[in-house]
Amino acid sequence: MRGKIRPFRAGHVTLRLISAGSGVPDIFLSYSREDQARAKLFAEAFQTQGFDVWWDVGLRTGEAYDEVTETALRTAKAVVVLWSKKSVQSRWVRAEATLADRNKTLVPCMIEPCERPIMFELTQTAELGHWQGDAGDSAWRSFLSDVYRFVAKGGPVVVLAPASAAPAAVSAPVVQAAAQGGKPHGVRPSVAILPFTNRSTERADEVFAGGMGEDIASALSLGRGLKVISQGATAAYRKNTSDLRTIGQELGAKYMLEGNVRRVGASLRVTAQLVEADNGAILWTQKFDRPLAELAELQEELVSEVAANLGVQIQKVEMERALRKPGDITAWEAVMRSWAAYARLTPESVAVAVAEARRAVSLAPDYAIARATLSMGLSIQHQQTGYREKLLIDEAIQHAEAALKLNPNHATVLFLVVNAFGNAKRFAEALPLAERAVELNPSLIDARQALAICLNHFERYEEALVQLAEGDRLSPRAFQQVLSLGHRCWALYGLGRLDEALAVVTQYVRLDPSFRYALMTHPVFLWALGRMAEAQEAIRRVRTAEPREGLDYWVGLARGCYMSETMFQSYSRHFIAAWNATPLEAGA
Repeated sequence: MRGKIRPFRAGHVTLRLISAGSGVPDIFLSYSREDQARAKLFAEAFQTQGFDVWWDVGLRTGEAYDEVTETALRTAKAVVVLWSKKSVQSRWVRAEATLADRNKTLVPCMIEPCERPIMFELTQTAELGHWQGDAGDSAWRSFLSDVYRFVAKGGPVVVLAPASAAPAAVSAPVVQAAAQGGKPHGVRPSVAILPFTNRSTERADEVFAGGMGEDIASALSLGRGLKVISQGATAAYRKNTSDLRTIGQELGAKYMLEGNVRRVGASLRVTAQLVEADNGAILWTQKFDRPLAELAELQEELVSEVAANLGVQIQKVEMERALRKPGDITAWEAVMRSWAAYARLTPESVAVAVAEARRAVSLAPDYAIARATLSMGLSIQHQQTGYREKLLIDEAIQHAEAALKLNPNHATVLFLVVNAFGNAKRFAEALPLAERAVELNPSLIDARQALAICLNHFERYEEALVQLAEGDRLSPRAFQQVLSLGHRCWALYGLGRLDEALAVVTQYVRLDPSFRYALMTHPVFLWALGRMAEAQEAIRRVRTAEPREGLDYWVGLARGCYMSETMFQSYSRHFIAAWNATPLEAGA
């Protein structure tokens, strides 16, 4: 009976069934409860078009998913998912989208700019952030026609929006290639988060263990291009995880995370280990302890820490494998090789990084991460020339802007672009991008470092230190952590904490004696502290690193970097004084 709305009670969840008809809805509407007003617009507009629509207007707080609701989800001819900043964080919406994708009934749209879960990044998504119910809106009409096709035929649509509509987050060529079975970027690493086991006798810990896997999967899906296998698929192995190789084959997983929780005195210990699916080799294991009395407050922090560590470990393994592969490199593998080269910021290693990024772009021109990776590499090369080669930064910005057009809501794309914009002195544009990257993926150390760069430039040093500390806490073994030292020493210098700044830059020079900024910063801090003889010795090391370059090169290097004008004046004054006080060695 079309046009009627009747309520349905299911435990603590109130469902509203619009025009139930035969009991099989045309459309299942999936959304976050915070977006209920926008969802109502969609539900009513679909109803006006004669569709049977099922949508949930109650609170989803973690109670058992109602059987009737699940039946509606599984039998609906089209599942319309409304992606927003809130819905991408909702385990319910993610689960519904995963099931719809598996059943080939998924018809997604974005109701505001956000970073969709990684597993849906190749699903063409309509952009309806501007839509407020106008039945004549061209983007809405295009989306509506696709819903009609799903309801009528039940088949997937390759391209949702016409060229006149607002661009989707992923370009049409990439989506078409994926729809045709192609792999435009190469095979992304897939990881399955197996159900965590409870090794204590407390029932409350059973609930905690069950939620850990779901929350880690949700946090990890915001990482560096990983494909996270849905929790619905891994739930079947809750009682039997003995044969990991078979489980990996059945799930199509390259890596698996298994873990357990147990009580140790007054603490709850979470143990996690990363396993290679095809041979069962343990790649990483770590224990995380939290006081039982503070667990409720610290649970989100714990999930973020586990997810951050896991993401870093998988990235390390992927980079090592990409480096060992002799040929037939995919765009994803070329990006991994490029990132590996950035581990040491020498001119030679950066040249390798740029070459690999160019290879990735040539293999997949519409791959946003490849474009952003190339933009950062070119901007670093510009930096290493003393900011003399304008063509390098011009090309870097071209690729950065292209990456933002391809995927403006991906944390990895954003932090890479922030580095390029910083080297181009476009900090007013870089700061909101860095803030957005941290908002999208708080567990990503690179995003927090990018934000610290911008905060240092705007002399917000205390805030920069907070971001660096949080990034290091979440990823204590990340290879990127050494870069935090450089940003931290400048923040400390800006705050006048010279002894601490010197200790940090001394550690940096010891870890990477070839890094130019660490080398030139060392004598600056020594001179500022009145340790003249040591400053002169540090200047000699600077001259040895670049024997053909004079004072102008090093001052130009300082002027072009991320520091503010006020800091540059102080910094360069100390450097010039130390340089001029250090005699040239014979034959120099």
